[in-house]
Amino acid sequence: MKIGYACLTVGVPNTDLKTCLLKNASDEKLIELIEHNLNVLENMIDYNLKNDINLFRISSSLIPFGSSPVNHFNWWELFDKKLAHIGKKIRQSGMRVSLHPGQYTVLNAIDDDIVKRAIEDLNYHTRLLDSLGVGTEHKIVLHIGGVYNNKNKGKLRFIKNYQGLDKRIKNRLVIENDGKCYTICDVLEIGNYLDIPVIFDVLHHKDNPCKEEKTDAFWIKESKKTWEKKDGNQKIHYSQQNPEKKQGSHSKNIRIDEFMAFYDRLDDKNLDIMLEVKDKNLSAIKCLNCISEDRKIKVLEREWSRYKYAVLERSPLDYLEIRKLLHNKNNYPAIEFYHLIENALQKETTIGNSINVAQHIWGYFRNNALPSEKKYFLKLLDRYEKGEVSIKKVKKNLWKMAVKYEQVYLLESYYYEMV
Repeated sequence: MKIGYACLTVGVPNTDLKTCLLKNASDEKLIELIEHNLNVLENMIDYNLKNDINLFRISSSLIPFGSSPVNHFNWWELFDKKLAHIGKKIRQSGMRVSLHPGQYTVLNAIDDDIVKRAIEDLNYHTRLLDSLGVGTEHKIVLHIGGVYNNKNKGKLRFIKNYQGLDKRIKNRLVIENDGKCYTICDVLEIGNYLDIPVIFDVLHHKDNPCKEEKTDAFWIKESKKTWEKKDGNQKIHYSQQNPEKKQGSHSKNIRIDEFMAFYDRLDDKNLDIMLEVKDKNLSAIKCLNCISEDRKIKVLEREWSRYKYAVLERSPLDYLEIRKLLHNKNNYPAIEFYHLIENALQKETTIGNSINVAQHIWGYFRNNALPSEKKYFLKLLDRYEKGEVSIKKVKKNLWKMAVKYEQVYLLESYYYEMV
C-alpha cells in the first residue's frame, strides 16, 4: 500500500512553488518561475523518497498559466532535460504521481467556451506527465462537473465530450465522486460505460451519499472493478472532516484513531491512498508509520526531532511523556506516540512556553551570532511578551538564523509551521 499527499510539502526548505499575476506573465518571468518550480518539484520528490512516501500529487500550478494563451512558448522543449531527469527519479523509485485539475476545469459544462478551456487544461496536464516520461498508471483526476438543473443531461454531456478527447488524455483520465453533485453511484455508472477508472473519495461520499446505503469497503470494491492493469493499482482519496469548519472541509491533520479504524475495515489493503489534509506530508508519514509492521524506534525518534519544539511550546507535560515513551529502544509505540503528539498540538500556546522554546532554539546560535543579531532577538522577545508583535515574527527571525548558520536540525523542525 502506498500513502501519499497532495501538491505542497510542509516544513521542508526550498519547496515553495511560485507564480505571478497575469499582467506580469512575460516570457522572461514565466521561464524564471518554471525553472524555480521544477527545482522545487525535484526537492519534493527527493524528500518523499527519503521518507518512503511513494504517492504524490503534483500541483497543477507547477507550470504557471500552463493552459493559458499567455504561456505561448514550448516549455516542455525548453526544460526537456530537467523534466526527463525528474521523471527518471520517479520511475526508478517506483513512485506514483498524479495531477488534479481545479474546479474550473468542467468537461460537462453547457457553455462551449468552458468546455474548450477544460480540454486545453487537460491537454496541459497530459503534456506535463508525458514530458516526465511516466506511464499511464500516473493519472489525471477529474470530477464530472455541474448538474445544471438536470443531472442526466450533465452525465450525457460528459460522456459526449469525453469521447471526443485525444487518446493521450483518455489513457490518463480517472473520475471521482464529489461532495455535492455526482455520487459514487453516478460516477460508477459513467466509469463503467466509458471504461474509465473510478476513484472513491471517502469524505465526498459522506457528504453526498448514494441512495443505496453500503459501506466504504463495498464502494471501494465496486470501484476496483473499473481499474485495469495498465491503470496501475487502485487509488482512493481519504480525508476527514474539519470539526471547526463547514461540511466538506478537510481537517488540519489526520486523526490517527479514525484512520486506523478505516484501515482495519478494508477487506483488501492492496490499494493506494491519497490523503487530502492540510498538513500534507506530516499526516502521510504519520499514517505510514502507524500501518508499518517492520519499522523501528529510530523512525519515531526522527519524527520526534521534528515535532519536539512544537510540542514543548504547547505542552511541557506531553513533551516529557513522549521522551519517556521513546526511552525503550526495543518498542515501536507508533500509535501511542501520535496520540501524545495530537493531544499536545490541540493545546494553546502560552507566552511563557513560547519564550522558553524560542530561547532554547536561540541557544543553537549563541556562539556564532553577531551582537546585533542577539540584540534584535532579545528586543523581539521583549516586544512579543508585551503583545507588540506576534510569535510568528519571532519564529521568522529564528528561521532566518537557522538558514544563515546552516542548522539543518532546526530547518527540519515543524516548529516554524505551527503558529
